[in-house]
Amino acid sequence: MSRIGRKPVTIPNGVEIKQEGQCITVKGPKGTMSREFRPEINIEIEGNTINVTRHSDQPLHRSLHGLTRSLLFNMVEGVTNGFSKNLDLVGVGYRASLQGKKLVLAVGKSHPVEMEPLEGIEVEVPAPNKIIVKGIDKEKVGTFAADIREQRPPEPYKGKGIKYEKEVIRRKEGKTGAKK
Repeated sequence: MSRIGRKPVTIPNGVEIKQEGQCITVKGPKGTMSREFRPEINIEIEGNTINVTRHSDQPLHRSLHGLTRSLLFNMVEGVTNGFSKNLDLVGVGYRASLQGKKLVLAVGKSHPVEMEPLEGIEVEVPAPNKIIVKGIDKEKVGTFAADIREQRPPEPYKGKGIKYEKEVIRRKEGKTGAKK
């Protein structure tokens, strides 16, 4: 049995869950999420818990077991607390700003980079070198944060670029300049 798939998902107060076949809809204080799950996995809602079971021990069923439970847990967590990713801009002249809902990045390119957030994603810029991406869908938050980071990934020599808040950049030593 999958260790993750075996754990029941607890439904907190204020969260409603509807099941129509393999489609699960989760409604909470932060919003509503809906997702279609594979028919190889059984999802049972009993009281204030969700249990996930599988039909057999085939490799496909085993891999879907833990995945389904994790997706359900993330849906419940997203509509109750939400998810966020913090990014830091490191480098002279690197800054971010908001123009309406658009995120505008000045990261050493010949032009400012404008990015439109995905639907259901909020972007905050509390300081010119900090970006906070928030939302109820963990997948969308992570994808948009990765798209921002991709504009100027951190480089290993000076550490300049866009990095996640707690990301550790492995630094390299530059050329020594010794002659042979």
